[in-house]
Amino acid sequence: MREALHRPPTSRLLVTDAGYFPHASRHGRVRRTGSAQTIIIVCTEGAGWCDLDGRPHDIRAGEALVIPARMAHRYYADTRRPWSIWWLHVTGDDVPDLLAATGTTPAAPTMVLSDLVAVTDLVETVCNALEADETAASLTAAAGAAWHLLALLAGQRQQGGGGSPIVLVQSHLRLHLAAPVSVPELAAMAGFSPSHFSARFRAVTGFSVVEYVKRLRMARARQLLITSELSVAEVAGDVGYTDPFYFSRQFRAVTGLSPRSYRQRAQEEAFPID
Repeated sequence: MREALHRPPTSRLLVTDAGYFPHASRHGRVRRTGSAQTIIIVCTEGAGWCDLDGRPHDIRAGEALVIPARMAHRYYADTRRPWSIWWLHVTGDDVPDLLAATGTTPAAPTMVLSDLVAVTDLVETVCNALEADETAASLTAAAGAAWHLLALLAGQRQQGGGGSPIVLVQSHLRLHLAAPVSVPELAAMAGFSPSHFSARFRAVTGFSVVEYVKRLRMARARQLLITSELSVAEVAGDVGYTDPFYFSRQFRAVTGLSPRSYRQRAQEEAFPID
């Protein structure tokens, strides 16, 4: 780490730690003098809370928490709905400017994420790079994904942040993943006509409402297939599909694999056979 901080490009941004905690019951940390690095926590489900510099903050699914370096803090998963989180520690010369661009501050350290899938994909890329080895190439790859992540958060801020109508609808969709989707109802929530809402939604996300919801559901399905022992039918029900065969067709359309093949491949990658 010391060497990486004194050579480009990791002197600009270095990821020192990263990981994923699914359904992290009783998870928490207390750091009375803070961390040497800035901590970014992305909550994908459940909830938690953080006491930062003596101020309490709630963290919900679809939100990110930014804890500045060397600032006293403690955080815990909610006791009834423990969070699932992706997390990383970053340091380097570019970090202060990137964090300033996100608009987060010690007094307001959380932000609603406009595209949870893109954010978690980037943190997963960081983890994959760090899992490989500790060579300069792997550290550089992790740094690139982390820089992209912080730039993505900053871009959201410049587009109007988590309070924009489309971002609020995205947050609603993430929190009600299995609920039926009604474009007129979502348009009313955003304060637009259905046609104007559909155009604005596609412009912000790059997808139609139906396609965006499908991808959110498939991302959640991938998590459940990897981290749980639920049957394919049960996973389908959890993400809003009453017909497991239709769910399997949609899953294959997005991932290129059936749910069973996806689960099997994930297990083989986690426990390789020589």
